[in-house]
Amino acid sequence: MTSTPVSNLWQVSIAQRAETKPFSKDQTVDLAIIGGGFTGCAAALEAARLGASVTVLEAETIGHGGSGRNVGLVNAGLWLPPNEITEALGEDVGRRLIDTLADGPARVFDIIAREGIDCEATRSGTLHLAHAPSGLKDLKNRFRQGNQLGAPIQLLDATEARRRTGSEAFHGALFDPRAGTIQPLAYCHGLARAAIASGATLHDQSAVTAIRHQDDTWHLSCNGHTLRARRLLLATNAYHAALSAPFRPAYVPVHYSQFATAPLPEDLRARILPGGEGCWDTALVMSSIRIDAAGRLIVGGMGDSDGPGRPVHAAWARRKLRALYPELADVPFEHAWSGRIAMTSDHIPKVLSIGPRAFAVFGYSGRGISPGTVFGTAAAEALLQERPEALPLPPQAAHSETLTGLKQAYYEFGATLTHAIRPSPLG
Repeated sequence: MTSTPVSNLWQVSIAQRAETKPFSKDQTVDLAIIGGGFTGCAAALEAARLGASVTVLEAETIGHGGSGRNVGLVNAGLWLPPNEITEALGEDVGRRLIDTLADGPARVFDIIAREGIDCEATRSGTLHLAHAPSGLKDLKNRFRQGNQLGAPIQLLDATEARRRTGSEAFHGALFDPRAGTIQPLAYCHGLARAAIASGATLHDQSAVTAIRHQDDTWHLSCNGHTLRARRLLLATNAYHAALSAPFRPAYVPVHYSQFATAPLPEDLRARILPGGEGCWDTALVMSSIRIDAAGRLIVGGMGDSDGPGRPVHAAWARRKLRALYPELADVPFEHAWSGRIAMTSDHIPKVLSIGPRAFAVFGYSGRGISPGTVFGTAAAEALLQERPEALPLPPQAAHSETLTGLKQAYYEFGATLTHAIRPSPLG
């Protein structure tokens, strides 16, 4: 490829957008939310449904960050196997989080149905693909742990994995029927539209420049005006901007890029991911594949296609496509985009108490749709009803990460090096 397209497919294919305007006058509300992604919009919708006055301030546009750059996999649970979650959090807290996020896809698809959100919702499950025999061993371990907790996941052999993907590359798969795919930006805008219809106020191009707590009220400076609220939710995740505030979320920014083909011909569409499952693999430098409603194949992988490694990641995507589906060797990529993931060292989301009646939620480590919806909804309930027990995790007083810049560079260097020198993109 001599050039790489740069347009975000989700920005092009979204059917309906929320109508928002910049914050332009002083307001006083029950709940102020910073960040117009999955978490912030889900919280705004829940708060409005509970009868509270709520305002969202988004520095860019609704879904500008990871919510509009997401792969679109509506997963159940976290990246971690269940046993690692309970080891990190303890049996009681860990099991509660596992059980709550197991129902995450149902929560997402129920909201989509209830609010009539047009976002290409497809509940056909997901496939965690074994890229090598070692990957299949990992999937067998996850299958055993999940089944012990009652998860309806299924371990598929290589023959069935190849039938479902249309590729000869995989050694098996773990199928999760609870999960599915969506057009993520359309879902985020759908949440925003539903929140507005329920009475919430959402503002784009409204960067918060300062936050202070005075007289039992949060004061947010924005566009030369002040938003006052007794309750505050910080929901910026990996797109936290510089502002004068008592708190800044700690995480390692990790980039993930995606490349979307032109719509596939009908004969190929019938053979490649015919069931519509969303997929990701077990490789250390992870990659993903999925099909959108128009029949485009979307290949994703670790790395920043907007940065210096852009030509390397683009060349890798072409090799990956050819290796997985030789018949697509000459199908062009029409869209390419990249987004940031807020990765925590333990890969577990964080809920921090950052002041009186104020939470920060962040660190989904690549699992933004279901956890973002669940945590955002729960945060609104917890703040408005003063019930922290409504949250999937107990709020922490603090969270720190060390060497974040070095780790960010390490992840990007590792992805770029792997994409540059690996002779076969299947490993």
